[in-house]
Amino acid sequence: MQPQQFQTWLDDPRRPTLVMGVLNVTPDSFSDGGQFLDPAAAEHQALRMAAQGADLIDIGAESTRPGSQRVPADEQIRRLRPVLQRLGRQPPCVLSIDTTRAQVAQMALDHGVSLVNDISAGRDDPAMLPLVASRGVPVVLMHMRGQPADMQQDPRYRDVVAEVRAFLARRLHAARQAGVPERNVLLDPGIGFGKTLEHNLALLAGLPALASLGRPLLVGTSRKAFIGRLTGEQDPRRRLWGTAASVAWCAANGAAIVRVHDVEPMAAVVRVARAIALAGRPPATQL
Repeated sequence: MQPQQFQTWLDDPRRPTLVMGVLNVTPDSFSDGGQFLDPAAAEHQALRMAAQGADLIDIGAESTRPGSQRVPADEQIRRLRPVLQRLGRQPPCVLSIDTTRAQVAQMALDHGVSLVNDISAGRDDPAMLPLVASRGVPVVLMHMRGQPADMQQDPRYRDVVAEVRAFLARRLHAARQAGVPERNVLLDPGIGFGKTLEHNLALLAGLPALASLGRPLLVGTSRKAFIGRLTGEQDPRRRLWGTAASVAWCAANGAAIVRVHDVEPMAAVVRVARAIALAGRPPATQL
């Protein structure tokens, strides 16, 4: 998928579920830290994921695993620039930048990226939403309780689905107020970001309520700790089957994009789950 096709997809109410591959240019991400720090290795992985069926590739230079510390914008840029210089000339698919810093996003947009994925929902950097508005690009706004360093320290909610939905509605309004067209906003419930196992499961069960906000949902469950809790698998790289179950659920229950590490098998999961879901829908109304 290319950027113009992605814009068309955003406007389609019957949009098919897309697959976003994860490319971490970091030394300390929870499941693949250090594997793609070398620009040549990162480029190879991006091309590999695109060939395996990734519609989008989300590139980040800051780990946001629980307990992680924030990475300054200049260090993120140092890690990202050589990778984007390789990929941005002829992007293999839609490229997304995973950052909360407007300076990093601006550099990435100048190098062929066409989507901003901000886990702070535009709260970390007041320049982020105005930048997105001025560049006319889509943005993902995610729910997170606290910061990565402390988000898993006893997170509590009275009604996690209702509270996350209300937060996303407020951030959607903030984006509109900053000049971002609603059609360019995607929302993410932030699975694993300031949530317990029970909170994550409730949010996945409540995806239709979140989708009722009317914007595409991006959901990332891939290899996460709650899957390890459910399956007893401590190694994130061995959580493939648990991830597949969650991805199938997401694709059938309102997720517009699933963010995954293992693109090839998850692309197959999405195709099958989506085909089953579409088979149960009434045909489009003929005008």
